[in-house]
Amino acid sequence: MTTTEPPPPPPAPGPPQGGHGHGHSHGSSPGHSHSHGPAAPVSKHLRKVIAAVLIPFAAAVVVGLMVLWPGGAPAHERTGVGFDRQMQSAKVTKVLELPCKDLNASQTPPNGDTSTAEGQSAQSRADGVCKKATIEVSSGKDKGRTFHEIIQPDSPRQLRTGQEVVVAYEPKAPEGLQYSVTDVNRKIPMALLAGIFALAVVVVGRLRGLMALVALAISFMVLTFFILPAILQGSNPLVVAVIGASAIMLIALYLCHGLTARTSVAVLGTLISLLLIGLLGSLFIGWAALTGNTDDNTGLIHGLYPSIDMSGLLLAGVIIGSLGVLDDVTVTQTSAVWELHQANPTMGWRGLYRAGIRIGRDHIASVVNTLVLAYAGAALPLLLLFSIAQSSVGTVANSELVAEEIVRTLIGSIGLVASVPVTTALAALVVSADRSPAASGGTSGGAPGGPSGGATVTASGTARPSRGGGRGRRRKP
Repeated sequence: MTTTEPPPPPPAPGPPQGGHGHGHSHGSSPGHSHSHGPAAPVSKHLRKVIAAVLIPFAAAVVVGLMVLWPGGAPAHERTGVGFDRQMQSAKVTKVLELPCKDLNASQTPPNGDTSTAEGQSAQSRADGVCKKATIEVSSGKDKGRTFHEIIQPDSPRQLRTGQEVVVAYEPKAPEGLQYSVTDVNRKIPMALLAGIFALAVVVVGRLRGLMALVALAISFMVLTFFILPAILQGSNPLVVAVIGASAIMLIALYLCHGLTARTSVAVLGTLISLLLIGLLGSLFIGWAALTGNTDDNTGLIHGLYPSIDMSGLLLAGVIIGSLGVLDDVTVTQTSAVWELHQANPTMGWRGLYRAGIRIGRDHIASVVNTLVLAYAGAALPLLLLFSIAQSSVGTVANSELVAEEIVRTLIGSIGLVASVPVTTALAALVVSADRSPAASGGTSGGAPGGPSGGATVTASGTARPSRGGGRGRRRKP
């Protein structure tokens, strides 16, 4: 047996090289297609199965967008609180340093008591040097108008001559107090940083990077023109988030990775994980009695639009926030399984799953750690505040402000962890069930040999055993 079976395999790759016209036409076409991308095309039957699942889903998303499309955010009368103010651009034209007591800007502590932090700050202001800045409005109906701003010595924001600033306008205030500096104008450095980011993405990612930037722009458009206005119009935040996130997922994944079966598997894995996140979020946000109204900004939103379900808004944020990381995990796992299949076409779905899940475990460890640290970094000032107060871990975790972040992090992490086995299993089942010419080598004939009695040629040009000799069917796992 060792002397008769080894010779047959060499003739198997012969037909694609010109031994038979039929074998050549089928063998060379998949090879050419594979040279343009990492994944060989799948069979028409498999594409129909995937389309039967995703086309109704995509149609439902389009219908949801049409039904819930808000047509713009509802108008309201400005409250003059927080971000709900009229903003204009301005420029610092002059800055003078004067004693605080000459500007009547100091507040001496009552009875000279400097034992408290407030008293010490007031004493420092009384003895310190303040700045009197002259600000010129550079936009709006009052362009060219000037006003003065007093900057205390312990103020975190110190102005300088020539600095661009943002000012708030309150028409109901006295004329001398209608304008006030609210922030520094950071448009130029932020625009420059965004340009560097876009250039780096295009230089390294080339066409794929350009498509990623286009997808990013579309995602912001969906968020700005659909999700936010629809929630403000009173639509259910959870339904809006699911439809908006699904639209972003479909556009971003197919635009960046192509309209392929591999991308479709990543879409299915992402969708299943998002459904799991939505179910867990709905359960635990309600169980933990999280209202979603934890700071001044959410309080202002609730005051302006009392009909908005703030807990639903919290759940919508969890779903949208998890989508970006889910895309990364599902695409990576699908690509890993596809490449494993290309490297070893004889591997069954169980072998593909086991190999893919080993890759996924490393991905899980890094992504979950990244997600937790990202949330911790965003809440670092809050954590410092609790540390200063010397509160116990249980007390800190039980407060709604921190519990909200914990629930958000854990639900998103559970969805990420679940996406790895789900997507890996889907990808392994799809590639192992494929019977396309690219998967079978496209040859109608082959010499008997090996345990299955024949050999066929894969898209990568390697020979593998197959059943039935002449048909080149995939060996069942």
